[in-house]
Amino acid sequence: MNFLSHFYFERFATTPERVVGSLLPDLLKNADKNFVLRPNNFEDKLSVNPLHLDLLKGWNGHVEVDRLFHNSDYFFHHTHEIKESIRQELVGLPIRPSFFAHIALELLLDHLLIVDKAISIAKLYTALEKVNRSALRSFLMISELKDITKFETFFDKFQSSQYLYEYADMQQLTRALFQICKRLWSFEVGEEQVLSVNSKLTAYMDANLIDFHKIYQYIQYEMIDFE
Repeated sequence: MNFLSHFYFERFATTPERVVGSLLPDLLKNADKNFVLRPNNFEDKLSVNPLHLDLLKGWNGHVEVDRLFHNSDYFFHHTHEIKESIRQELVGLPIRPSFFAHIALELLLDHLLIVDKAISIAKLYTALEKVNRSALRSFLMISELKDITKFETFFDKFQSSQYLYEYADMQQLTRALFQICKRLWSFEVGEEQVLSVNSKLTAYMDANLIDFHKIYQYIQYEMIDFE
């Protein structure tokens, strides 16, 4: 799942560290695709500090949400259907349709959370602003992240850009999809192609994602006893 969907499951968190922990795996991946962190290998050291523990709980929640989502019938069904619906629009591009469909579903779910007013993007950014940066840095140091400065530079840009608000606009969301693909493939895409893909995604969403709440309800139920 993407940033806003992960935030959905921590929207009632009482500390910014819990929220930031739930976003941290994707923040690291976006900062540098080669960043690999295994904080649970250092649980004994991290558990001493309550702020580190909140970051770790958020991290573990993120991992569990993704595990449930990516193994759900909902995920397999909709990624297959989206892939088939946009396959022709991607002809001539190096993008793998299955990858595009995977990311498209995640961003469409984020879009629907915004439209449904199920989350507050402002509160997500407030958590990023209020997180204890010293605790975040020491969490990353203990977890042996190699280039903390690079991550912090990305974190500041992510916070200041506030681009998640753009996911309320389907055309902007579609452009974001292509930008994500450009991290893996080199290509150029014309405005007509962007609009064509946007039209297909919007039509699919309107026809098939009306019951999008069900995937969140399923994950929430499965995580009742998760801490």
